[in-house]
Amino acid sequence: MSATGGTRAIVAALGANLAIAAAKFVAFAFSGSSSMLAEGVHSVADSGNQALLLLGGRKAKKEASEEHPFGYGRERYVYGFLVSVVLFTIGGVFALYEGYEKIRHPHAVEHWYWPVGVLVFAVVAEGFSFRTAVKESDELRGEQSWSQFIRTAKAPELPVVLLEDFGALIGLVLALAGVSLAIATGDGLWDGIGTLCIGTLLVLIALVLAAETKSLLLGEAAGPEQIARIRAAAVDGSTVTGVIHMRTLHLGPEELLVAAKIAVRHDDTAAQVARAIDAAEERIRAAVPIARVIYLEPDIYSESAAAAGEDPAATPGGPGPGTPAH
Repeated sequence: MSATGGTRAIVAALGANLAIAAAKFVAFAFSGSSSMLAEGVHSVADSGNQALLLLGGRKAKKEASEEHPFGYGRERYVYGFLVSVVLFTIGGVFALYEGYEKIRHPHAVEHWYWPVGVLVFAVVAEGFSFRTAVKESDELRGEQSWSQFIRTAKAPELPVVLLEDFGALIGLVLALAGVSLAIATGDGLWDGIGTLCIGTLLVLIALVLAAETKSLLLGEAAGPEQIARIRAAAVDGSTVTGVIHMRTLHLGPEELLVAAKIAVRHDDTAAQVARAIDAAEERIRAAVPIARVIYLEPDIYSESAAAAGEDPAATPGGPGPGTPAH
């Protein structure tokens, strides 16, 4: 994900949520609608989330240090996880509590035109923010479905904004339904039910975000296409004859660590192997530009040594997928 594209989507969402939050609180003050209060808190939580994403992106740009030699790229994952926590606690749990209280002590919605007008405005503003996030994501999504994109994206910002905006639009529809039923029936119970539905939606979205960002925090490998390109680029067919085994790890959304044991010919000199490793690193970086930290260990592949282990593919010096026999 380009940092510019992600930042554009975050700023659009932040501006929309700040305006919507102010409007919702005004509507709550005039109408007493619990749905409007829950939606107002939801928008405040979303605004805080966008601020956290911007802060994470800024911190991730710090230069590597002796204490953190691989840099601070994972700051973006940390702040993405914090977003899910904020959305769950401030947005979801508060809405569930407010809905419960409104069902226990229902009261009619007053000045109905305030919440209805604000909700219509909020739908338009959230729709603009969601459209921006969809447009930025489409440039990266390719042939993937939306669910695949959210599950496999290595940059947390766009999936977070997409899910937040989608949840906000659904929440607005639920709030509008709850307020409309409360106005039509004169029974504030419907307003409380709408608030409970909003809280449940926010909790579910927060759990999805937490699961995805937790996986990124633990460390994810490169995608299958990138791994295939790295394997193909490492081999030159003369000095480097195969990849024995390889591990990849995202140090951040746009920085990949590659560690591989490569097969070389037994009669090559140390100088020839060193030149071959330098050339292989250049080919890998050309094939996958985000592969910025590369460690290649030369070894002489031996079929007999590989066959000695219980699991030949896992035996040190044993063949990885696609490694030719020698």
